[in-house]
Amino acid sequence: MLVVALVSRAQTMVYLERAANLSFDQERIADAQILRGNVVFRHEEALMYCDSAYFYEGTNSLDAFGHVRFVQGDTLKGYGDKLFYDGNTKLARLRRHVRLVHGRADENPTILTTDSLNYDRAAGIAYYFNGGTVRDSLNTLVSVSGNYRPNTKQAVFSKEVVLTNPKFVLTSDTLLYNTDTKIADIISPTEIIYEEETDIHSSRGWYNTQTERSMLLDRSVVHHVEGKMMTGDTIYYDKQIGFGEVLGTMQMSDSTQKITLTGEYGQMWEEHSRGYATDSALMIDWSDTEHIAYIHADTLFTEELHYTDSALMDSTYRRARAHHGVRVYRDDMQMVCDSMVYIGADSTMHLYTDPICWSENQQLSADSITVFIVNGAVDHALGEGSALCIMHDTLDYFNQMSGKQVTVFLIEGEVKTVDTDGNALTIYYAKEDNGDYVGMNTTESSFIRMYVENREMHHMRFTKETTGVLYPMDQIPAGSDRLTLFFWEENARPDSPNDVFRKATISKQ
Repeated sequence: MLVVALVSRAQTMVYLERAANLSFDQERIADAQILRGNVVFRHEEALMYCDSAYFYEGTNSLDAFGHVRFVQGDTLKGYGDKLFYDGNTKLARLRRHVRLVHGRADENPTILTTDSLNYDRAAGIAYYFNGGTVRDSLNTLVSVSGNYRPNTKQAVFSKEVVLTNPKFVLTSDTLLYNTDTKIADIISPTEIIYEEETDIHSSRGWYNTQTERSMLLDRSVVHHVEGKMMTGDTIYYDKQIGFGEVLGTMQMSDSTQKITLTGEYGQMWEEHSRGYATDSALMIDWSDTEHIAYIHADTLFTEELHYTDSALMDSTYRRARAHHGVRVYRDDMQMVCDSMVYIGADSTMHLYTDPICWSENQQLSADSITVFIVNGAVDHALGEGSALCIMHDTLDYFNQMSGKQVTVFLIEGEVKTVDTDGNALTIYYAKEDNGDYVGMNTTESSFIRMYVENREMHHMRFTKETTGVLYPMDQIPAGSDRLTLFFWEENARPDSPNDVFRKATISKQ
């Protein structure tokens, strides 16, 4: 064992290759060879150059001074004013005006500059501790301390880390970075700031500084200058094409359009402000804070469209689409249907496939329904095709109107008039002034208008061709109190923002 150890030690001896002058000074520097002029040392595959040096052959170490150059292979070079090298531990300590250059000159090498650098050749790691800068072909990184592994091109930066890219600035407390792949691994609170474009906030993930693609974890946030924001458990973001994919309790907002999408999965395109959400998807329209709309569906889409108006002015509007299991809650109207389209150009909501709307004690159904929004509030709702409006009266009586079209008009959230046009049929309960019921009236007409006060029918107007029958309350024929289209689905009505997630089955009679 002793022989093996001696041989191994001999194999790692530091050799003096040349020097212009060699001398000794036992009184001042015992056991040291004093070397001057074009001094060169060799240790294994490493060469060390300097103007002068103290060579401690007994301890297999040296101190080098002046124009120090450290060369390992053909890709790693170190420069400084001083070098302290231990051949036994293979530790090189460079001091003052230090540069470590990794890579060939014609291949955009990585350059580390600092005032104090230690390079552990055995471990293959260079580290600094009093401030340093690393530059590669794309980025410049500055930190208080850090280390760099030439073999893997992996660097670790700590304390006051700043990565400067031609397009953005990244700041962090601790950052992992690969000079070959240009990928920064985020392991502490980090900000990536694009001038007048995008801000990224993350504590964990990675960011490819070359392709500008990233995976961001732990509720990271991406802000865009135009008011777009997305956050979630995991974000895949491609800055160059302006696309983000979000998984896990995601939220995407557009403060310009004043809309928010939430769900378990979503996508956002910065171009045209397009957003998509599914899996517990919810769209919140807060363009009018007095009448916030909560829209749930299996899938939700929103986008910004451009058009030229009547004055030949370029304008934009928002279009939102909801598909399958649509449920909407507003304080002035609630809705269900299978699909819905919102058109911002005229502030209309178009409901298709078994649509139903409720406002106060009224229910409107039809083949399709269009809801018109004026100044943020529902102005009127138009049902077309097999349209039916029902007012739930006291004592479980139902005033009913059906026709080709039924329009319900609201003022400040209260139903005021209901117009029925085309084959208009009604069943309504007439009352005395004291509230006593007179009887049930059935009518047929081409057009009927019902006036409503305090959630009750006040009076009705008909065309001249109207026909009808009034049945006293005790003489109403069995089964005549329901129009053919009648169905009452109060149980399916969303009664709160959270209730839009409730599954409700519509069972028309």
